[in-house]
Amino acid sequence: MKELEKKLYKYLKARNWHQLRPADLSKSIMIEGAELLELFQWENCSLDEVKANKTQVEEIKKELADVLIYAMELSVLLGFDTEKIIRAKLASVEKKYPAKLMRNDAVREPGMKSEYVRIKATHRGLTK
Repeated sequence: MKELEKKLYKYLKARNWHQLRPADLSKSIMIEGAELLELFQWENCSLDEVKANKTQVEEIKKELADVLIYAMELSVLLGFDTEKIIRAKLASVEKKYPAKLMRNDAVREPGMKSEYVRIKATHRGLTK
């Protein structure tokens, strides 16, 4: 990860983009994210169906790379250790959404409230 961070910084510096504003990179992440989402507009294909569509997979790779590159550029320019912040967030999410609860949540009965939604609402202070 450190090697990739160094390469990204070198790429930015060579183009004099190493002074980009965080807001501009954040906007770019969302714009590219919207382009990724657009690939799924009017569809609700399963994972297997998407994987089977080689043309779509190639487009997904391109848009996902754009999102990831902008996200890493923001991390690099802010001086973050990208691997460290990802690991910290994963650890937090693992505690917040225990695997056993989420695994059971995936096979809940129709009409039952999602455990994920309940935990998220509680975390945001939206429940009593």
